[in-house]
Amino acid sequence: MELSAGSAALVVSSPGAPAGGLKKVLRLLFVAAVGVALWSQLAAPSWLLSVGCGDDIMPASRWWWPFPFSSAPPLKKQTTRTARRGPPAGGGGGGKGPAACVMFNFGDSNSDTGNLVAGAGFRLHGPVGRRFFGKPSGRFSDGRLYIDFICERLGLDHLSPYLESSGVSFRHGANFAAAGATAGESSMFSLGTQVRQFRHLKARTADLLPLGLGSGITKEEFENAVYSIDIGQNDIQVALLSNNLSYHRVLQETIPAIITRIRNAATMVHEAGGRKLVLYNTGPLGCLPSMLARRRRRRPPSGSGSGSGGGRLEVDAAGCLAGHNRVARAFNAQLAGLCRDLRRRLAGATVVCVDMYAIKYGLVANHTAHGLGGAPLMACCGSGGPPYNYRPGAACGSPKVEACADGDRRVSWDGLHYTEAANRIIADKVLSAEHSDPPLRLHTLCTSPS
Repeated sequence: MELSAGSAALVVSSPGAPAGGLKKVLRLLFVAAVGVALWSQLAAPSWLLSVGCGDDIMPASRWWWPFPFSSAPPLKKQTTRTARRGPPAGGGGGGKGPAACVMFNFGDSNSDTGNLVAGAGFRLHGPVGRRFFGKPSGRFSDGRLYIDFICERLGLDHLSPYLESSGVSFRHGANFAAAGATAGESSMFSLGTQVRQFRHLKARTADLLPLGLGSGITKEEFENAVYSIDIGQNDIQVALLSNNLSYHRVLQETIPAIITRIRNAATMVHEAGGRKLVLYNTGPLGCLPSMLARRRRRRPPSGSGSGSGGGRLEVDAAGCLAGHNRVARAFNAQLAGLCRDLRRRLAGATVVCVDMYAIKYGLVANHTAHGLGGAPLMACCGSGGPPYNYRPGAACGSPKVEACADGDRRVSWDGLHYTEAANRIIADKVLSAEHSDPPLRLHTLCTSPS
């Protein structure tokens, strides 16, 4: 009979087969065994995924996805409008000198460079990615994310998504962030899962390094690498919208649980040898057009106590949801406390806490001073028109959804995520260290010994 194994067919002889035929079979079996052994050493981790992930505000029990599904596109050479800075991305670790810096990132769609797209096997549709890549690149923006600009400024390749199987290099580190990820275990690629992926990569790298295979990252480079964590936004959004928790319950239950998960992740990274940690706090949730539009459409009766702000749409001077931003600031206060605690508990560690809230709120409140135009609380790519141009189920990339003119410098791309223009400013603010505690520049942290 014939047994199919991949693309090879093995023919098993019957008991009465001649000896010559048996020798051929044995040779085939030997070749197959060698092939399997090599495959087990060289293949990237496999993933068994079920497609059905939600957007950045839905829990696992209510997953849905606002973008149209399609089969994965054929692999094509990526074209860009502007040449990527730093060495070109390549495969493996051969042929490249030592990296000036190595970076590993954990997070959600704010810094996902393609893990959800690669892991779930579907693609985003234009005009996503139009500004820099000329097509969707797995990023939830019209172009680059703040993590991309940070890598460019540090002279690194854009961080390759860990789950991408083709045309990637991990020589300068890896990105484990995935859209929809939460600090809790309710999402497909939770923070805990991402850290476990990192530990697997580190272990495999150690196994393959003596053979000249794998990323080529040495033990010393893992120890001197920068480890950044930017997560928590989705957990809070789920609590406020899907779970409809009150402000006090989010403060007393949700936020401490998120902080505990981030503490555990930072501790696991430290146990794996990481000594340079950068923790980003969450941005002003109440300034996201998606949150404003949803809140406007589903105001609870006055006095119900659900969410924050009651039946009245309570906004601040910038037009943002005041209650939601209070929740974000409460989370950030506890994260700042975690940073101080980690500095005391983690021996030899440098822990930098970055105030993303101040950076992003400044983009909304002072958008013209940053050279950004349009209404700061209105999505560039969406539907529904003013004041927020966001309608659930009709997200950017869906049929009949239009975007603002290519070249417009807006704050919000799709109501949930920022434009490339905004991400460039965010990265510059992060690199300046003016919103960092302690005020340690990433370039200094990157190049200094641990």
